[in-house]
Amino acid sequence: MGKNDAPPFVHRLADVATSKIGDGTKVWQFVVVLPGASVGSDCNICSHVFIENDVVMGDRVTVKNGVRLYDGLRIGNDVFIGPNVTFTNDKHPRSKQYPDRFLSTIIEDWVSIGAGAVILPGLTLGSRCMIGAGSVVTKDVAPGAVVRGNPAQPVRKSVG
Repeated sequence: MGKNDAPPFVHRLADVATSKIGDGTKVWQFVVVLPGASVGSDCNICSHVFIENDVVMGDRVTVKNGVRLYDGLRIGNDVFIGPNVTFTNDKHPRSKQYPDRFLSTIIEDWVSIGAGAVILPGLTLGSRCMIGAGSVVTKDVAPGAVVRGNPAQPVRKSVG
């Protein structure tokens, strides 16, 4: 349980089918959460976010507007996901042809992802790394690294 023992707040215009939402979490209007998803405590899920069934989110996560969280995504604690970040989960997508299992993308604790970044499937974003706005992440990011560009390249180690 998080610091906040208040029940989750779900805006009346949100469509939340899961019962797995932690205390103190806020889910705003026009959010869709499918029944299998798990959302931690003290999270802030901003408007126009879509969360699929096989998504597990830790505590104190902020997901800004216009983000889609697809099957296979694992999000640690204290993560920031900026507006319109795009996650993918299939390296070879085809209409009506689904893999037996979608690739898992792991976002470790304290990661920050800037607005409009694209994260390809099957990657690990290491603890405390930072992804620059608009970056296209095509390979794992080391803990503490700051990356930017297309494709994203390390520019320095993060502070703290």
